[in-house]
Amino acid sequence: MSLLTLSPEVQAAQSAQRPLVALESTIITHGMPWPENLKMAQDVEQCVRDYAAVPATIAVLDGRLCIGLTAAQLTRLAQTRDAAKLSRADLAACMATGGTGATTVAATMIGAARAGISVFATGGIGGVHRGAEHSFDISADLHELAQTPVTVVAAGAKAILDLPKTLEVLETLGVPVIAYGQDSLPAFWSAQSELPAPLRMDTPAQIARAHLMRHQLGLPGGQLIANPVPATEQINQIEMAPFIQTALADADQQGIVGKAVTPFLLQRIFDLTEGRSLTANIALVRSNARLAAEIAREINTLI
Repeated sequence: MSLLTLSPEVQAAQSAQRPLVALESTIITHGMPWPENLKMAQDVEQCVRDYAAVPATIAVLDGRLCIGLTAAQLTRLAQTRDAAKLSRADLAACMATGGTGATTVAATMIGAARAGISVFATGGIGGVHRGAEHSFDISADLHELAQTPVTVVAAGAKAILDLPKTLEVLETLGVPVIAYGQDSLPAFWSAQSELPAPLRMDTPAQIARAHLMRHQLGLPGGQLIANPVPATEQINQIEMAPFIQTALADADQQGIVGKAVTPFLLQRIFDLTEGRSLTANIALVRSNARLAAEIAREINTLI
């Protein structure tokens, strides 16, 4: 029995050898409120289609690892209040017990790789949490990037994290971090940061060739494409910094730990920015989906 359940749209795309773009589902269940989460998910899928690729939103429904969701399944997931947040450690357990869960970056990469999908668009990756020298809180996303051969398009790591330490760990793990069209790393809601990008590429074709070259060299893992949020929708770092500090202090005061930290911080920052963080988040996810579709098309022409 196959571990994967492909949606009819994904099945048709694979049969026709059309480019596919994987999309995560944690942003739907844990990143945005209803009904904005459903509208965002539908819009992002349409962005991929508009750029001549096929979206494959990945989630676990009733123990099945779904590669691509039907319209009804997407609506169901967006309304699910108790979906598990799945990473490498708990993906198999959720499937084995017939559970329902949304996939993080790491789990989405696993599903994408098993389905033969080379490109994945998300909002921001997880990374090294602030204070990790005491908590050892480091996202499994970083190790997944080092071992699973998927190109991940994101607006950098989430800005609530320790970005310099996150970049350092990625370097140690041998993950290529490539800024798209600029020399500095984006910082999620902010298009620019003080961190210089280790690598820069300016076209989807260059990124596609780098993806395939890693395979030809036998190098494990994927590559992270840091795509800046559109300038018209960004919140610059100077303005964003006090909001992040307030949210972090609130989380500490309330004893928020583990997987609950990121959803709490995102909601708190949404409140503090009076919704502007959500507007920027939606804009950057759409932008990442468009770039991912272009990269997937380029890879498709080269193989």
